[in-house]
Amino acid sequence: MSFARNLLDSVRRRGVDGGRAAWTRAVPVSFWLDDPSAPAALAPLTAPLRTELAVVGGGFSGLWTALLAKHRDPGVDVVLLEAERVAWAATGRNGGFCEATLTHGEANGRRRWPDEYEQLERLGSENLDAIEAFVTASGIDCGWERNGVLSVATAPWQVEVLRGDGAAPEGWLDADSVRAEVHSPTYLAGVWDRRGGALVNPARLAWGLRQACLDAGVRIFEGTPVDGLERAGRSGVALSTAGGRVLADRVALGTNAFPSLVRRVRPLVVPVYDHVLVTEPLDAGQRNDIGWEHRQGLADAGNQFHYYRLTADDRILWGGYDAVYHFGRAVRPEYDQRPATFGRLAEHFFDTFPQLDGIRFTHRWGGAIDTCSRFCAFYGLALGGRVAYAAGFTGNGVGSTRFGAQVVLDLLAGARTERTELSMVRTKPVPFPPEPLGWAVIEATRRSLASADRNGGRRNAWLRLLDRIGLGFDS
Repeated sequence: MSFARNLLDSVRRRGVDGGRAAWTRAVPVSFWLDDPSAPAALAPLTAPLRTELAVVGGGFSGLWTALLAKHRDPGVDVVLLEAERVAWAATGRNGGFCEATLTHGEANGRRRWPDEYEQLERLGSENLDAIEAFVTASGIDCGWERNGVLSVATAPWQVEVLRGDGAAPEGWLDADSVRAEVHSPTYLAGVWDRRGGALVNPARLAWGLRQACLDAGVRIFEGTPVDGLERAGRSGVALSTAGGRVLADRVALGTNAFPSLVRRVRPLVVPVYDHVLVTEPLDAGQRNDIGWEHRQGLADAGNQFHYYRLTADDRILWGGYDAVYHFGRAVRPEYDQRPATFGRLAEHFFDTFPQLDGIRFTHRWGGAIDTCSRFCAFYGLALGGRVAYAAGFTGNGVGSTRFGAQVVLDLLAGARTERTELSMVRTKPVPFPPEPLGWAVIEATRRSLASADRNGGRRNAWLRLLDRIGLGFDS
């Protein structure tokens, strides 16, 4: 039976509910965190303490910062403070793509930093290689697969975006070739970057980093929110927690989507919610029906795009498309579940893979992404150089947080390095306006991006204005 006939029959069988029956019984928790191998919780802080370096946040940013600080100086005393559990937030809720890009893709990097893009590309590749080397050397069982990322066009205008201005780029696949890789009737072309990305179980990578930190002598306190930061004496910093005051010589902040302890950083970041579905494991027949023998990570080329991948046990993780901003910039548990988005994702899934009609989703969840107006991380210092931060990773933090940790440690050391000399590191994104104007700007941008997807990729006057002033919004 042809793909077109399959698609038509699938739509008829599903009716108009967008695959509702396929996702409503899914458990509302991250597939990665729903793992019996998760480590036991570590004790919270219960008494004041003194340290040389305090790291706030137990996601990838904080874990890499703490571990690399010990690699630089095994004798330095490092304390890591996490409000919930290590990997609880974005680190344990993402799609498990670990990419080389530091700039949220080539187009964004070349437009913003044309003179240093080749350098940024090299540094990003070196960073991804270093993560792979760490995983291998440490023996971390995190499903690392360096299979690259396949970007696919599902509309004619996206074909031109992927092709670019000149000849077909390296890794170019026409319609027949891309459908031979992964069997979907929606694909019109693709570009396969074979070395630019890897798949990983992000929670297990984070738990591996957690153990490496503990083995190196990092003191980790979970269940320890930090609610204040101030100068302490002539050269220190004080952090306020319910369990006691933490005095530190230096502080590294890895709080990302949550409100920064440095107030002037807050206008530079907004939390945008992303949502994900994961299917039950595919059986041999279903696996054969979709191909996907090279197990690449996939993403389509729309402004509102889906990302998807196979897990180690041959489930399909399917996420993205909606980028949901909630008025007031709050990060709240009730935002994790959004039926309208899950229904839309399920409908799009079956449009992409009609041959999988009838499969069920076992997990559904959402989480906040730390978005900034330039779509990639920014860096800075506060309190006279005693506090450093990296934020704004916009969904690419699984890989680039390691690079960000190196930058943060360079800045705290007052070191002049190749990293700190980058314009990307020395500049900040355009801030988002305060509410209610911020909500109006983001909502107008979201609607305009959806309109561009429906209208051959044509960007309206609003998007062109944002392009000129460097303020943007991406899913």
